[in-house]
Amino acid sequence: MRNEQLGIRNEQYFNKNIYLEFFKKKLTFLIPHSSFLIKLFILLFFFQSCFVKSEEIKKIKVGAERTEIYLPLLKNKNVAIVSNQSSLIGKKHLVDSLLKLKINIVKIFCPEHGFRGKADAGEHVNSYTDKKTGLKVISLFGKNKKARKKDLKNIDIIIFDIQDVGVRFYTYTSTMHYIMESCGENNIQMLIFDRPNPNGFYVDGNILDMKFKSFVGMHPVPIVHGLTIGEYAKMINGEKWLKNGIKCNLKIIPCENYTHKDLYELPVKPSPNLPNISSIYFYPSLCLFEGTPISVGRGTDFPFQVFGHPSFKNDTFSFIPKSTEGSKYPKFKNKKCFGFDLRKEKNNIINSKKINLSFLIESYKKFEKKGHFFKKFFSVLAGGKTLEKQIKKNLSEKEIRETWEKDLESFKISRKKYLIYEDF
Repeated sequence: MRNEQLGIRNEQYFNKNIYLEFFKKKLTFLIPHSSFLIKLFILLFFFQSCFVKSEEIKKIKVGAERTEIYLPLLKNKNVAIVSNQSSLIGKKHLVDSLLKLKINIVKIFCPEHGFRGKADAGEHVNSYTDKKTGLKVISLFGKNKKARKKDLKNIDIIIFDIQDVGVRFYTYTSTMHYIMESCGENNIQMLIFDRPNPNGFYVDGNILDMKFKSFVGMHPVPIVHGLTIGEYAKMINGEKWLKNGIKCNLKIIPCENYTHKDLYELPVKPSPNLPNISSIYFYPSLCLFEGTPISVGRGTDFPFQVFGHPSFKNDTFSFIPKSTEGSKYPKFKNKKCFGFDLRKEKNNIINSKKINLSFLIESYKKFEKKGHFFKKFFSVLAGGKTLEKQIKKNLSEKEIRETWEKDLESFKISRKKYLIYEDF
């Protein structure tokens, strides 16, 4: 595995030859009459002790783990937390950890998929009382996507701690937008406990046409924006994307030892249908299929790692979607779909640092009823009508990418202003 894949900088490695010669001399001096095997054993012991495992050299600490920075800010405050199942300190949930530390948590807000992360994509989540903590959980993915004034009564500070995946149509950044807006309007400070972006090692895709602004795309950013949740919040503030240009009183608790060169595997799935790092890498490419008749494997054990359709019968790979906890009503439930298995192909994304448009282009070509391929939701996900028109005109992936270049370069320049971590 390459050094950069491990997240280790070259200068952090010891020069093996220098240390080997050093210990040879020391051993000769210390034990001149010892046997060769004893010398070799001691040499290996000292040699091994000079090397630290990569995880020990550079252990990434997420913002939530850096309690020494933020606990003083929470003392004697009424605290609300925006969180879900990804809000962990080690293996313990942030809410449980802070309650144990006697922090006065008065309320929980939850995003799409709910506080425990079990609701379907797009499924409305109702407010309720959490059985474990007895705290009121207010849904920001039900009747209201923005916290109301009455929801914020007697709150001094709001913590936002949710694992994002760095993709425009992943809705946690939209929830963050509205919480920032509510904080700005009600003079409440907001803390963001930052977490690494597993897709933070590249930027790619078309920029959202703001005529197609929606909850799955609220800002003029590309499909893969290459920002952590904290950096994205800085950009929302800096670009004045909140209502009436209002600014949020924002403080970010940054990650430690993270850079955008690092490949970061999440310790917990961020949503029901992103169970592993392969699904997260393919999500930016495959989610566009959600606006077409093509299945992306919801209702299987490998969502967002396959795609297919019952009519693609010339393809040898097949799967049958079933009703599951994270996908109660999948496309083609109990029907055999034929298509492609991408589970061993994640390195293609890592190496290319690009979303893959060929999946979409080739599926359109194979689909017999072309007039039924693109649904209305496709333009919402794609951030405009252009991509649909380009595919219908049989433009190649290269030709489509060329139309993104100017806007992508402008975004990359703007993005640099908000970076907290070393860039790729």
